[in-house]
Amino acid sequence: MYFRKPSLEDLPHESTKIWSCSKEGCKGWMRDNFAFESKPDCPICHSPMESSLKLLPILGNSNTDMKMLKKGVQI
Repeated sequence: MYFRKPSLEDLPHESTKIWSCSKEGCKGWMRDNFAFESKPDCPICHSPMESSLKLLPILGNSNTDMKMLKKGVQI
């Protein structure tokens, strides 16, 4: 019998600029092109984040300038 699913093609990876949490023990990180601020705070522990590089699968972001969008909802 055949129980195993066929393997999917490997996604291409590239070195991507990310923001990672600077607090010891916190594993929070985000891609730079999905961040809303120029220097974001960690969404998990609210500590400052530092810039670094990580090898990640390529993701397209149709909104190229997320940092220019207004944060929150205006009433």
